Amino acid sequence: MSEIRVTVSSYGAGRNLVLRYTDPITGKRVARSAGTSDPTEAAKEAGKWEDELRSGRYQAPSKLTWAEFRERVEAEKLAAMPKGSQEQYCGALSSFERLVGPDRMTKVTPRLMSRYQAEARQEGIKETTLHKHLRHLKACFRWAERQGLIAKAPHIEMPKLGGGYLGKHRAISGEEFDRLLLALPKVRKHDAPQWERLLRGLWLSGLRLGEALLLTWDDGPFVLDTDGKHPAFRIQGIGQKSRKSELCPCTPDFAAWILGATPEADRQGKVFPIVGPNRNIPARGEVGRVIGAVGRKAGIIVGETEKVTKDKQGRLVRTPTKLFCTAHDLRRSFCTRWAKKVMPPVLQRLARHSSVTTTLTFYACMSADDVAADLWANHPATEDGRLASGNTVGNTRPEEAENEASQN
Repeated sequence: MSEIRVTVSSYGAGRNLVLRYTDPITGKRVARSAGTSDPTEAAKEAGKWEDELRSGRYQAPSKLTWAEFRERVEAEKLAAMPKGSQEQYCGALSSFERLVGPDRMTKVTPRLMSRYQAEARQEGIKETTLHKHLRHLKACFRWAERQGLIAKAPHIEMPKLGGGYLGKHRAISGEEFDRLLLALPKVRKHDAPQWERLLRGLWLSGLRLGEALLLTWDDGPFVLDTDGKHPAFRIQGIGQKSRKSELCPCTPDFAAWILGATPEADRQGKVFPIVGPNRNIPARGEVGRVIGAVGRKAGIIVGETEKVTKDKQGRLVRTPTKLFCTAHDLRRSFCTRWAKKVMPPVLQRLARHSSVTTTLTFYACMSADDVAADLWANHPATEDGRLASGNTVGNTRPEEAENEASQN
C-alpha cells in the first residue's frame, strides 16, 4: 500500500480540516477529521496517517456489534470446547453483558472493563468468580483480535487474589477417605457397593468424575488399556478436557486394585458402572451431587467460602459457608499424595494438565505440617532428645565434623 497518499482538504473557514485518501484496492475515497483547523498541524496528522496506512499499522474502528461478536465467539471459538468450559465462558459473557451491556465492540475499552469489575463487586460477585470471568473475557477478546474482528483487545487490570493456595478446597487425608466410605451406606442404602467402587477408583486414579464415568475396558474415548507392559489410560481427544489424544500411565496402586477387584471375565463395558434404582444411568451432575451428599454426611469440611445476599436495605451481607468434600477433592488428594513421591513433570503428566503451574498451585496441596514432616524426617537428634546441629555449612553433624578434623 505504498502508493497511498493522504491529502488535507478544507470544508470552510473555521471548521476542522479533513484528511482524505483513495483506497488503492476499492477505489473509494476515505476521509476523517484532522481534529484541527491549523494547516501545519493537519499536515503533520496527514503524514502520520499516511505512514500508518503504508506500513499496515492502521486499523479502522470495528463496526462489530456485541451481539455479532458473541455469536461468532460461541460458534467459532467455544463450539469445540467441552460442555463445561462452554458454560463457563458463556457465564462470563452473560455477566459482562448484563452488568455493562455494550452494544458495539468499540465501546469495550479498558475503562469499561474497570467499570465491569466495580459493578460485579457491587452485585456481590466473589473475587475468585470475578477473576475467572475476566480470564474468560480476556481469552475471547484476544481471539477476536487474532481473527481481525477488533483492532486490539482491551487491557484488563486483573484483580489481586490472596497469596498462597488459590483454590477453595483442600486435599483430604486417608482417615477422612475412610470416613467417606463409612458414610456411604447412610446415603445409598441399597446400592452402596457400586458407589464404593467409584469412590475408591477416584481416590486411586486421580481421574475427573466425567472421565471415570466414561472409562471402559474395551472401546471408547477413554479406555483402561491392560495390553501393554504397564496398564495405562488410552484417551481420544473427545474423552478429556484438554481435547488431546494421548496414552497416559496409571499409578501402580490403582492398577493393582482395579485388576484385583475385577475378574478377567468381567473386564468389559464400563469400569465404573453406575445404575440408578430404575436401571437408568444417572448423569454426571447427579452422580456428583450424590458424592457431595456423602461428603456432607461424613462431615468432611475441605474449605470455606462466602454466601452473598442482600438485606432489606439492599446492602450486601456476606455469610461464611462451609464447603464439604466433593468428587474433585479426591482428584486433588491424589495429586497431593503423589507430589511427595514424584517430580513435578511426572505429576503434571499424571494429572494431564497443560501447565505444571496448574498442578502445583491448585492440586499439590501440602500443608505446613506435611512439609515440616518431610524436612525433619531424617534430621538427627541427640540421645537426650535435643536437636543435633551442624558445624559447617549446615549439613554436617557434630561427630562427622570431628572425624573430618581428625582426618585432616
